[in-house]
Amino acid sequence: MAIQDLAHRARAAQERVVDFCARLVRAPSMTGDEAEIAALVRAEMEALGLDEVTTDAAGNVIGLLRGGSGPSLMLHAHMDIVDPGDAARWTYAPFAGQVAQGHIWGRGAVDDKGCLAAQIYALGLLREAGVLPPGDLYVAAVVGEEIGGLGTRLLVEHLRPDLAIVGEPSNNTLRRGHRGRFEFIITLHGRSAHASIPQEGRNPHYAMSRFLLALRQAPMAQDADFGATTAVPTLTYVDQTSSNVIPAAVTVHLDWRNAPGETVAQARSRIEGLLAETLEPDIRAEIRIASREVCSYTGLRRTVEHAVTPFWIAPDDPRLLAAQSAVAEALGHPVPVEVWPFYTDGGFLHAVGVPCIGFGPGDPAMAHVADERLPVAQLVEATVGYMALALRLSQPRS
Repeated sequence: MAIQDLAHRARAAQERVVDFCARLVRAPSMTGDEAEIAALVRAEMEALGLDEVTTDAAGNVIGLLRGGSGPSLMLHAHMDIVDPGDAARWTYAPFAGQVAQGHIWGRGAVDDKGCLAAQIYALGLLREAGVLPPGDLYVAAVVGEEIGGLGTRLLVEHLRPDLAIVGEPSNNTLRRGHRGRFEFIITLHGRSAHASIPQEGRNPHYAMSRFLLALRQAPMAQDADFGATTAVPTLTYVDQTSSNVIPAAVTVHLDWRNAPGETVAQARSRIEGLLAETLEPDIRAEIRIASREVCSYTGLRRTVEHAVTPFWIAPDDPRLLAAQSAVAEALGHPVPVEVWPFYTDGGFLHAVGVPCIGFGPGDPAMAHVADERLPVAQLVEATVGYMALALRLSQPRS
C-alpha cells in the first residue's frame, strides 16, 4: 500500500476509530483495575483479524500482524489511567466518553486511550487492506504504566522487537526521548528530646536544611537536547506527631530527573557527596530508592523500584529520519522532532536494548487534568501516522 493511500483508509474508518476510543474511555481503568478495558481491547483486536492476540501474566494484551523477514516493530500504549478527581469539575462526566465539539472527552482520552485506539486500528486497517508488512508488527496494550510500569517490565521479559513506537501524547509530532526519573528517599537520623531542652537532642532538621540548600546550588549534569538533571524535594515528614518533641528522624523524597548518560549510581554518589559536606557529627544518613508492591488485575504481584531510565535516539539515526519522512509524507506536512519533558515506559524498553521513537495524538497539557479531551481530527491523523510508521520502519535496513 502506498503511503499516500493511508489517509483515505483512516478517514473512511473514522466513525469506527472514534467509537472504539469512546468505548475505551467509558471503561474506567485505574491502575490495577484494567480487566474491563483489556477485554475490550482483546475483542477489538480479534474482530479486526490480527493474526494472533494473547494476554500475558501481567494482563498486557498483545496483538500480532505477521509480516515478512524485515525488522519487527511494536506499537506500544498503556491502558491504565489516573483518578479523574471531582466529577463536578468536568464539563462531561469523566467516563461518559462524550463526543462533542470535535473532541472525545473523558479521563484517559489523551493519556493514553487515543494512542491505543489509533495503534490498534492502524494494524487492523492494514489487515483489512490485505497488506503484508515487511516485518512482524505488534501492538502492545500494557497495564500499570502510571505507577511503576509493571506491564512493560514484564513485557520485555518475553517480547523485544527491533524497534518500538511509544504512544504518548505529542500532538502527532515525533519524540526522540526523555529524561529518566529516580525517586530517592533520604532519612537523616538524629536524637529525640523534649523541645524545651534542645541541647539534649540532635535535631536532624538543621542538617536536612543545609543539605537541601546545598542541593539547590549544586551543579547538575547538562544535556543540550534534554536539559539539565533536576532534583526536587517533594514529600517531607518526621517520625513524630507531637509538636513539642525534637524528632529522631526527618525524611525527604527527591524527584531526580536525570539527563541521558547519568546512572542511578552516579546520582546516588552526588547525594552522598553533598551529605558528607553538610552533615554534622552524630547525624546519620540513610539513602534508598522508593519502591512499592504493585498488583495487576490478573493477580500478579511485584515490588517495583521507582527508577526509570531515560530513552533517547540520536537526531541523525536513520530510523528516526525514516520515521519523520514517513509521517510527513502520510500527513502531508512537516513533522518536527522534539523530546518529552515527562517520562514514559520507553525507558524500560530502552534499558533492555529496544530503540524507541515517540508519537501520539493529543496535547500533553491535557493529560491528568479535568476536561481531558482529544481532537477527533488528531485521532484520525494518528491512525494514519501509525500505519505509515508500521510500513516504513519494518522494511529491511540497507
